[in-house]
Amino acid sequence: MASTWLVALLAGVGAGLAARAWAARSAREDAAARLAALTEALGVLAAELRSGRHLEAAVATTVESCPDAGLGASLARALRVPGVGGSAPDAGDPVAEALDRVSAAVLLSQRTGCSLSAVVGAVEDDLRARGRQLQELRSAVAGPRASAGLLAALPLLGLVMGTGIGADPWRVLTTTGTGQALLVLGVSLEWAGLAWSRRLVRGAVR
Repeated sequence: MASTWLVALLAGVGAGLAARAWAARSAREDAAARLAALTEALGVLAAELRSGRHLEAAVATTVESCPDAGLGASLARALRVPGVGGSAPDAGDPVAEALDRVSAAVLLSQRTGCSLSAVVGAVEDDLRARGRQLQELRSAVAGPRASAGLLAALPLLGLVMGTGIGADPWRVLTTTGTGQALLVLGVSLEWAGLAWSRRLVRGAVR
């Protein structure tokens, strides 16, 4: 009975940590997709302004061409009401930071009379360069991520091999006191290693 509860507890903790890691990865991918969409929208806006269209008409065209309706609305606010509600409230959000820069570009154009298309184009170029750099960093850390995943799978491979030769390591780990202690210790070290490797990779990408 104790072994059943122990396995269930470890499985629950593992599932929770895996779900958390998956949610964090999905959030990063969503932020990258929104940043790419914002970059494309700024390209449309800069082209519209260079063609001589009025800001309001250029904003309408840009919002219509943006595949993310929420992002389009945020961009419109940043352009039409610069400095007021132009960015998302989440600190450290790259999309919010980009919208703040767009809002600052509109204010700069209004106060100094400089070309808004040039300033928006500069923001677009910077975002494209940032996107390329992020993609290069992700490609660079793909190898270490794969290595960490392979190392994390080695204990499971050891259990499978032990079972294959008749040693029955799973019974030892779940039915004996020493085995249960080693199982808890091993799982804890496994997740600590994975968390540390994710932190190192996340720091490198940033």
